[in-house]
Amino acid sequence: MKLLSFLNQGRETWGAVVGEGVVDLGKVFPQYATLADYIGSGAYLNAAKDVVGHAADIKLSEVVYLPVIPRPEKIICAVRNYMDHHQEVLAAGMHRELSEEPPIFLRVWRSQCAHNQPIVRPRVSESLDWEGELAVIIGKGGRDIPESEAFAHVAGYSCYNDGSVREWQFHAKQIASGKNFESTGGFGPWMVTADEIAPDRQLKLEVRLNGEVVQSSHTGHMIFGIAKMISYASTIFTLTPGDVIATGTPAGVGWSRKPPRFMKHGDVCEVEIEAVGTLRNPIVDQT
Repeated sequence: MKLLSFLNQGRETWGAVVGEGVVDLGKVFPQYATLADYIGSGAYLNAAKDVVGHAADIKLSEVVYLPVIPRPEKIICAVRNYMDHHQEVLAAGMHRELSEEPPIFLRVWRSQCAHNQPIVRPRVSESLDWEGELAVIIGKGGRDIPESEAFAHVAGYSCYNDGSVREWQFHAKQIASGKNFESTGGFGPWMVTADEIAPDRQLKLEVRLNGEVVQSSHTGHMIFGIAKMISYASTIFTLTPGDVIATGTPAGVGWSRKPPRFMKHGDVCEVEIEAVGTLRNPIVDQT
């Protein structure tokens, strides 16, 4: 199933994609105010049955999307988690050692934007970069989760564009300042439930800027796999339903090109992941 958050006549709600339409399950199940609540209850495991007998409330082509999880408690992001990306960073002149454990940072929810909604280049920057990533949505919370049990905690998968404001990222060794400008992280269009994608399946990942392929890889090239990231993060803090893990980006980012290339007003950036879908965001300047 594909589950999503969206606006229906100005009301925040959530639902499921059925054919070319969306069933507003938030209206059907008012006890679950958000998609995260539905996931946390475990009821999402019956989503295929929950939509039976319900006609679509809105055409998919007319949906106003919200980030899949609009206000997650945590957005956990992996740093340089593809070997080819690590190598291109070194080749571009940055001195970084491979870590023995997954290097991570946190995003805030206001830094996210939805499918078809604009990624905003802040007025203080001319170096807004793309980073296509597979996002993992936590379904069952927990602390100190062993790797062997990690996939039992996954609700589903989505596309993420971990947009990076490079000047601000490089202000210090801690990169979070360049990763948390408002509306720079695309997230969507929906979550594909975990039953549709086998654990550790290699998924093709492609990023296109104005139709030109700028990143092309697959998730099998991750340095630290999904189970390791879940286990590591849950050692630090309790994972909760709706938490998001952005698993890192492969080679092909704009900063490491010669000359560097960045997103600008009027561009369109797409992140396509096999078996998940395509996240599309126009780029606009901050007003």
